[in-house]
Amino acid sequence: MAKKTTQIAIYGKGGIGKSTTTSNISAALSEMGYKVMQFGCDPKSDSTNTLRDGKYIPTVLDTLREKNSVKASEVIFEGFNGIYCVEAGGPAPGVGCAGRGIITAVELFKQQKIFEELDLDYVIYDVLGDVVCGGFAVPIREGIAEHVFTVSSADFMSIYASNNLFKGIHKYSKSGGALLGGVIANSINAPYAKEIIDDFVAKTNTQVVEYVPRSVTVTQCELQGKTTIEAAPKSAQADVYRSLGKKIANHTESKVPSPLEISELRQWASKWGDYLLSVETNTVRTENAANI
Repeated sequence: MAKKTTQIAIYGKGGIGKSTTTSNISAALSEMGYKVMQFGCDPKSDSTNTLRDGKYIPTVLDTLREKNSVKASEVIFEGFNGIYCVEAGGPAPGVGCAGRGIITAVELFKQQKIFEELDLDYVIYDVLGDVVCGGFAVPIREGIAEHVFTVSSADFMSIYASNNLFKGIHKYSKSGGALLGGVIANSINAPYAKEIIDDFVAKTNTQVVEYVPRSVTVTQCELQGKTTIEAAPKSAQADVYRSLGKKIANHTESKVPSPLEISELRQWASKWGDYLLSVETNTVRTENAANI
């Protein structure tokens, strides 16, 4: 009997470090001895680059445009430490739904029972989280992913995107959709950034899985086309990603978040904006953040 494959979706606003985080999670899980597939679901098709020395791979949609039928094995490429890499791809610019690649790729892999054939422990979907609709909602809407995590910084638009994801999870949970594992707080260096994220997760009934600091080590490694775990395995940043990987592996309980309405989110953000301005002008002490 084939083992059960755990499927995880990681969402996040474009540019927030979602693919960087996902690739390092994949690397960490592979180091722990798990068989991992990273499934890039962004039309830019760059999710798996740092697992393959910066090299792009043919996408599922591009391959389907070239031939009538495709075997899943034709669009699976091996990366760092044996990680299987897949890019769903997107339509030609200006034509069709950007999420179509996810729908097509997921159906192809289900039909050919590829997860069972490869005997995978984890499939990690790296999904653009600016808009949770159409194909981008597939991993949560159809219950493909068991656990969903969102990568967010303390910036408003990143939190806004996470809150929209929470709305999608809340909606689809009623029909068997995926649940939320928590927030991966990225680029957290300033004390106020941690306070903002902590306040947001408290108000939306979720949790922070890991605090990931901004680090030049990550940039250096990505310029080499590698994950931090591969290129700087002894660095403090690599250990942060290993800690995150262990928490993902040990995670069992996900839940339905309580998203804020847009008026509530704007009011919440405005209060934090006023507070940070007062801190900048030295009119309030930082420990008063708890009163926001």
